[in-house]
Amino acid sequence: MEETNLPKHIAIIMDGNRRWAKERGLETKLGHKEGAETLKKIAKYANDIGIKYLTVYAFSTENWKRTKEEVGALMMLLQKYVEEFLKETDSHNMKLNILGDISKLDKNLQNSIAKLIERTKDNTGLTLNIAFNYGGRDEIVKAVKKIATEVKEGNIEVESIDEELVSNSLYTAGQPEPDLLIRPGGEQRISNYLLWQLAYTEFLFIPKYWPDFTEADLDEAISIFDKRNRKFGGK
Repeated sequence: MEETNLPKHIAIIMDGNRRWAKERGLETKLGHKEGAETLKKIAKYANDIGIKYLTVYAFSTENWKRTKEEVGALMMLLQKYVEEFLKETDSHNMKLNILGDISKLDKNLQNSIAKLIERTKDNTGLTLNIAFNYGGRDEIVKAVKKIATEVKEGNIEVESIDEELVSNSLYTAGQPEPDLLIRPGGEQRISNYLLWQLAYTEFLFIPKYWPDFTEADLDEAISIFDKRNRKFGGK
């Protein structure tokens, strides 16, 4: 894979864990566990080939409606992932961010996340954004409230509100918008994910479930992306 053909920022909706498990007669949590293993593999590969940003959808604000057992399993997986990331961070030079409202998470998990973000903040390899307790509309509402507060306190004028200010008020402030969105699992929707950031992103929907997603699938997705004619609203 030539670096000149690489998208700078890839977003992924990690879909299909539950269906993957069901088709194999396994518990749902085992599907999520396998999905977490796939994330580790794909993140390391993306880092190796020179992708600068990878943003993955792990847990939405709507996922709290799932069973207590499934939610608990997802929380445990995140804790395990964070702990493993801490151990491996120096060898892979990756930076980790969490996009979403982590105030709703267990205090120990919040502390682990804060520790990892601080530990990896100066790393120069792949920036891995994990969207956890995240919703696109919720993110925009929070940004609007943040801007409204600045206006109310007299720090900015209403006339100065523009797209750049909104972008800089989102969880992804300072990062380029995704060039490519990949959704495994066969569904063809964005499910309240990065609603502002995906304005000019190329979409790729594939039938394969996330746990079966491989490095070769990422290579193919990048190859398809490279053939797209991105116009950004122009001719």
